[in-house]
Amino acid sequence: MVSQATNAFQFATMSEQGIEWTLKRNCSVTPAQLGYFYASLCILSMGVAGFFWLQGATLVLPFAVLELVAVGAAFLVYARHATDSECIRLLDGRLVVEWETGGRSSRCEFVCEWVRVEPLADSDRLIEVRGGGQSVQVGRFVRSDLRPRLAREIRQALRGV
Repeated sequence: MVSQATNAFQFATMSEQGIEWTLKRNCSVTPAQLGYFYASLCILSMGVAGFFWLQGATLVLPFAVLELVAVGAAFLVYARHATDSECIRLLDGRLVVEWETGGRSSRCEFVCEWVRVEPLADSDRLIEVRGGGQSVQVGRFVRSDLRPRLAREIRQALRGV
């Protein structure tokens, strides 16, 4: 059973297995909703273009198709990255960082005793997790002013192990 983290953690959830930070992109429309919207946009736009094509305005239809291709490409780029996320887990003496970007997943594991968690030099930059010759940057989906708080949370959880 997963419970919301105590007041000590603003971003984390706690369970019997460990502590988890799930950081996701803030998207107001899911890829499925976007697909339905695009389909309705195509139907409406092609209906209007077809009407004017039948009235003799032959250039309306090609430009409507061009417009729908451009909008479709933009929606495809949005939908590809709508599910991007980062998941940081503290489990059994390991810090596991998993992230998905554009449909590609990656994973990196660190031994807790050797992990360093530091915000990079500029406060607007990401958080660097280093240890055992590996380095990962996290915090893409957290506002830049909240990244130092996230870094403190992760360091605090690592000390509690």
